[in-house]
This record gives sequence, C-alpha cells and structure tokens, in this order.
Amino acid sequence: MVFSSLQFIFIFMPIFFLGYYLVPAQYRNAVLLLGSLSFYFVGAFYHPEHFILFLLSILLDFYMGIFMEKRKTKKKLYLGLGIFFHLVALVIFKYAGFLAGELSKLPFLQLSVNVFLPIGISFYTFQGISYLVDVYRGTVRAEKSLLDYAVYISMFEQLIAGPIVTYDTVKNRLHNRIIRKSDVIRGLEVFVFGLGLKVLLANPIGKLFTDVQNIGFESISTPLAWMAIFAFTFQIYFDFFGYSLMAIGLGKMLGFEIPKNFDFPYLSTSMTEFWRRWHITLGSWFREYVYIPLGGNKNGTKRTILNLLIVWLLTGVWHGAGYNFLLWGALLFLIITIEKFFLKKYLDKKPWLGHLYMFFLIPLTWAVFAIEDMGQLATFMGRLFPFFGGGFWSVFRYDYLKYLKLYWIFFVFGTLFSFKKPFELLKKLDKKDHRIISILLFIILAGSVYCMYKGFDDPFLYFRF
Repeated sequence: MVFSSLQFIFIFMPIFFLGYYLVPAQYRNAVLLLGSLSFYFVGAFYHPEHFILFLLSILLDFYMGIFMEKRKTKKKLYLGLGIFFHLVALVIFKYAGFLAGELSKLPFLQLSVNVFLPIGISFYTFQGISYLVDVYRGTVRAEKSLLDYAVYISMFEQLIAGPIVTYDTVKNRLHNRIIRKSDVIRGLEVFVFGLGLKVLLANPIGKLFTDVQNIGFESISTPLAWMAIFAFTFQIYFDFFGYSLMAIGLGKMLGFEIPKNFDFPYLSTSMTEFWRRWHITLGSWFREYVYIPLGGNKNGTKRTILNLLIVWLLTGVWHGAGYNFLLWGALLFLIITIEKFFLKKYLDKKPWLGHLYMFFLIPLTWAVFAIEDMGQLATFMGRLFPFFGGGFWSVFRYDYLKYLKLYWIFFVFGTLFSFKKPFELLKKLDKKDHRIISILLFIILAGSVYCMYKGFDDPFLYFRF
C-alpha cells in the first residue's frame, strides 16, 4: 500500500484518522502504532519475515538504548551489537543476491540466493542507528516507553522512504503534542499537492525514459537520448519530492513536524550545493554519523579526501546493489572533491556558469544512477555523445519529434516547478483568497484520483532503495 493509491486515500486514511482523532490524547500513540504496524504488515504481507525483522529491530534498539544507560561500562558493546544487527540485516537482504550473482560468475562457484528487499529497511535502519549513537553519545536519553519508541520508528508517514527522522527531532511531540484544526487542514493540503506532483507530473514524464529503455538505447537518436535523461531527471525529483511532501503533510495531520527533504536542488550552481538541497535528511545523516566521526575536514587534506571518498561510496552503496551505484558514488566524490579544492570558488563568483555546468552535470549523474547494466550505460552515453562513434541519428531520423509532441507539456511543468516562483505565487494566492487554493487542490486531487483509478500510477522510485 502506497500513499498514491486509492486504498490508502479512501480506506486507510479515513479509518485511521477517524480513530486517531476520536480517542483521548493519551491513547493516540497506541492508535498510531497500530495503524503504522498495519500499514507495514500489508506491505510485507507476502513476506512475513520482513515484518518479524522490523519488530526485532525495534525491540533490539529499545533495549540496547536502555542497557547503554544502565550499564555504562558496557555501552560500547551494546552500541556495537545494535549497529552490527542492523548492518548484517541490511547486507543480507539488500546485497546478498547481488554478491551471490557476481560470485556465481566464477567457474568453480554456483550460488543461488533469492531474497526480497524489505520495504523501508534502508530508512528504518538509519533511524535505528542514529538513535543508538545519540544515546551512546549522551545527546538524548534512552526512551523508557517501548510504545513511544516503536511509534518513532514505525510512523507510517515516513517509514517507507523517509525523510530520515532522528529521535531528537520528534521526542517532545512523541510525549506531548497538540493537534490543531489549522494544522490538519494545512497537512491535508500539503499531502494533496505532493500527490499531484507524484501522479500528475512524475509518473507521466517518467514514461518517456521507460519508452526509450523499451526501444533500446542503440536505436535512439541523440536528441531523444537527452530528452529521456532529462525526463528521468524530472521524474526522480518530483517522485521523491512529492513523496516527501505527502509525508510532511501526514505528519502535520498527526501532530508532528517532519523535516523538509528538498530545497529546490535544481537551482544549485555546484554539485556540492546540490547535495545540500537534495535528500537533505540523508545528507545530514551521513555528515553527522559518518563524516564527522571520521574526522571531517580537521585532519589535513589527505584525510579529508579519504573521508569524502568513504561517505560518497557509502552513499552510492546505500542506494542499491550494483556497479552503477558504486560508480555513481565515486563520480560524485570526484566532482565534489574537485569543487572543494578548486572549482567551486569560480562557480560561486559566476552563478550563470554554475547553472550551465549543473544543467548538463545533473542529468549525466542521474544516467549513471538510473542504468544498472554497465554495457547499456556505455551505449546510452554513446548516444548522448555521438562524437565518440555512436552516431547522431537513429533508424527513425526524427524520433525525438514524436516524443516531444507527447511530452512537451510535462517538460514545461517540470521546469516551472523546479523554480521557487510558482510556490511563492501559490503562497501569495493563499494569503489573498484561500478559496482559489482550495479549488486548485480539489482539481489536483480529482485528477490524481482519476489517474489512479485508470491505473496510470507507478510505485515510488525510492521504494527500491
């Protein structure tokens, strides 16, 4: 069950929120936990071992946190046990199949490992680790209520694909929160707008990249190749941005403030800036729990470069098991390192040059991210840059014109909503006459429901990670 589904919008949401608002405040955490576990159980219905793993991780983190406070001489042991459990589970479920497949290529080994990725494991693993580390450091007190801790980890609005929420940011609301009518209304509005970005923009423009994959990269022209990768560039942004807005909106309806995950990343003038604006909570997690503990930039240039390399390779591997993700992380490391020690000072002085630089660099890095087969990636790069020998035109010389007629409107809106101005205009309209925004949101909701009813919907891309 996903947010952009008729089941969630017309069955889960009405039933859950009716019960959540009707019960006395002291019972809301119990209702939220029951609803969140039900939400996860439905998603893991055909893989009950995933649900059991999820429950075990909650119990382990909770008791390791308590043990670290009660038995301070052994707190490093408890921290290690908790992190070890999370990392082993992540490796088994996320990387075992890939590793077995690669080892099976050796003539003397024949391995067959068929595992399915538990939904949300990358996200709840990071939240669990952050909690354990914070308790170990003493920056937060261990949660004494298993109910409240289970609610923190399992809150359905951010369980499946983030944002990654640290315990410290929600601990006060876990124990005492006031739900205002204005927050519920605002949360519902944010949810509907995020739904529209996902269903009405990300899904249809993403079909172009899918169409090109089905045709075969070797058969497309250079203009169509560039159109396809720009389509994926818009798809992954509005897919994940839309999900994050929906999570933030649901959080407001529940009485929580979920941190924002995006800050107009496509307006960046450097890759360094881009990764401060994109998936903000993931970047914050790696900075707080990996980069700074490694020493950050305090131990000289060589150590800083090594720390950056570790962080970006881990970022690539976290996103998926495949050589392309490792290559993607290494490429980001190379770009950001060059910017840090040389290029960024020039880009900061000339923003127009930075925007031009990122206009080409962003889709190229997403190409490495999106295409898992290395041979296909090489073919696609050959289509993007035909002077390497791939040729400019396809068998059908003007193939890009056909797709431009079908998708131009989505490119227009994708470009438009990558800027701040439309959002600023919506805020002004909201202050001037809220009825205009209400009508607009109703149209967005009706259009989204129609598309979902017709089956014009896709899973969120970050569910794969």
